[in-house]
Amino acid sequence: MFGWRNWRWLAVALLGVTLFPVGGSAAEVERKAISKVQPAYPELAKQVNVYGTVKVEVVIAPNGTVKTLRPLGGHPLLIRSVTEALKKWRYEPGPETTTTVEFRFHP
Repeated sequence: MFGWRNWRWLAVALLGVTLFPVGGSAAEVERKAISKVQPAYPELAKQVNVYGTVKVEVVIAPNGTVKTLRPLGGHPLLIRSVTEALKKWRYEPGPETTTTVEFRFHP
């Protein structure tokens, strides 16, 4: 059976979960791209008939520049073209933000 002391800790634990959510969407901010450079379809990829989707995680600095890029998927021949283009993107100023960008390459 729960005594007063146990109920008190249970209440504190539940209150903590309610007031301090971890990893929620409250801190997420949508950053609008103000300058985009489209990636080129690499000539070698065209020649060997490589196509598909490239997905990249982008960390946007507070000043709107791309801080870091991390490829999440796609053919290596296409990833380089995408990362080179994304380095030139500019976003509106705001808090540091992480987002995912996808590009589809078709022959």
